[in-house]
Amino acid sequence: QVQLGESGGGLVQAGGSLRLSCAASGRTFSSYTMGWFRQAPGKEREFVAAISWSGDSTYVDSVKGRFTISRDNAKNTVYLQMNSLKPEDTAVYFCAAGRYLRMDVITPGYWGQGTQVTVSS
Repeated sequence: QVQLGESGGGLVQAGGSLRLSCAASGRTFSSYTMGWFRQAPGKEREFVAAISWSGDSTYVDSVKGRFTISRDNAKNTVYLQMNSLKPEDTAVYFCAAGRYLRMDVITPGYWGQGTQVTVSS
């Protein structure tokens, strides 16, 4: 069982940066693939990025070159560094834990409650 809690969301101007954090409970954190999803108002939830236990990562095309996912297994924490933010990045961002790197295909089993990111133009 894994419990997840996000933090770091907020309001930022276009072109700015934010870093999201997701703290996980459980001693098996390092064995999970961790990821981020987002859901904008009126839209379906969208995969953003994922990182395996060994550090392999994958991103949705729209954030490549702007967002970076990382993890600190000693702190049971995964991060999402978001740079060059755009208004279309506005969404609730959710942390997720699963067994497979292809979180865009295989839905992870554990979810946080989300943190709001708002990018103003």
